[in-house]
Amino acid sequence: MNPELDKANRVADFIELGELMCLDALQRNESCGGHFREEYQTPEGEALRQDDQYMYVAAWELKNDHQWELHKEELKYELIKPAQRNYK
Repeated sequence: MNPELDKANRVADFIELGELMCLDALQRNESCGGHFREEYQTPEGEALRQDDQYMYVAAWELKNDHQWELHKEELKYELIKPAQRNYK
């Protein structure tokens, strides 16, 4: 057991996770949750959501070395209606 190699592998996993989070955020043309993008905001500076295009759960699958495939599962709300938030 090499503890330094184990630490290096964990760091590599965190870097890969960060890369995937950036890839996921960049493929969305909206602001949502922790993915606030300046080019997608309301005139008041609030996050501009596009629920008609991005109401799904995203799961990424690693196909090859740094080649990811996006799988989507549609979200269906029956009891609540998604709405634009305003924190002002």
